[in-house]
Amino acid sequence: MILKPYAADPNFSLGRQYNEPKSEFRNDFQRDRDRIIHSSAFRRLEYKTQVFVNHEGDMFRTRLTHSLEVSQISRGIARTLNCHEDLAESIALAHDLGHTPFGHAGQDSLNTCMKEFGGFEHNLQSLRVVDLLEQRYADFDGLNLTFESREGILKHCSLNNAQNLGVIGERFIKKQQPSLEAQLVNHADEIAYNNHDIDDGYRSGVIKFKSLMDVPLFKECAELVKKDYSSIDEVRWVHETIRRIMHKLISDICKTSSENLLKSKPETIDEIRVLPQLINLSKNMAQSQIELKRFLRHFLYEHERVIEMTDNAKKIIKDLFFYFINDPSLMPKAFHNKSKENLPRVVADYLAGMTDRYAIKIHKDI
Repeated sequence: MILKPYAADPNFSLGRQYNEPKSEFRNDFQRDRDRIIHSSAFRRLEYKTQVFVNHEGDMFRTRLTHSLEVSQISRGIARTLNCHEDLAESIALAHDLGHTPFGHAGQDSLNTCMKEFGGFEHNLQSLRVVDLLEQRYADFDGLNLTFESREGILKHCSLNNAQNLGVIGERFIKKQQPSLEAQLVNHADEIAYNNHDIDDGYRSGVIKFKSLMDVPLFKECAELVKKDYSSIDEVRWVHETIRRIMHKLISDICKTSSENLLKSKPETIDEIRVLPQLINLSKNMAQSQIELKRFLRHFLYEHERVIEMTDNAKKIIKDLFFYFINDPSLMPKAFHNKSKENLPRVVADYLAGMTDRYAIKIHKDI
């Protein structure tokens, strides 16, 4: 692995919260990745969905498949830019560990329930998972990840919460940037979910091919596919078009970011933190992605079938929140002692850790 001087380097990591002896065979970012993969929260992502609730069908994306797709895209970009692939992979695999069941609907509902108790941010919850909630090691709570992995996981954070996080929250207060690896994962996340939401929306029948052809980026790539394969069937046509859109976006971000790095000439990761964000799409491609996101919001996320699912999901989270607030003893024993300290936050931790199907089952039982 050939690293540029501005890439994150595990040999010069800012360290872990608890000191540990180094591994003889793996660098620190590899160890972070491995701990994430073996965590309980990572396994539960298999039954947490993106847009369609888990029982809608087995062909739709879950948080787990999404995280794997983000990881694959992130590694490719990191390799092209000579950044640290293991760190990019670690951040990508962990970025959604704090997501609630039922995707953004669950998060919005839990945030509303927690409004008087500090709110709920899924990025901050992902950090809580790796810092505190995973209970696997004898010497510490959490996974004891490196600073670099932890800062990458915390993609967004309100200023109020940042002030309570110490060093890991300082960049939000100082308006600084995280590592290039964290920056590129943020873009890989958007590229992944925009394109697999097209796929899931089309497969579900909610999005029609004719409507997709109104999106300039989709139309451009679709016409090129038709030119190369004149007799292609519609299903393959959509998949081949999505593949080309992703290739176009990833190529653009690699090219644009390489140019930004050449202009800025950063020599260290510390310089990366004080410079403007360097991992970016070109202006034209960024606009094309915005148009795609607007299309998805109107034709998929605001579709009556999806709205019905999200409304049901929000009700489930709200009902469960107040059910356990009123009687904390109904939570598993592991949460009983914790609930004496900050009951609303403990209930939020419990709910956020649920899978779609488990939340549905508990709601049905009560």
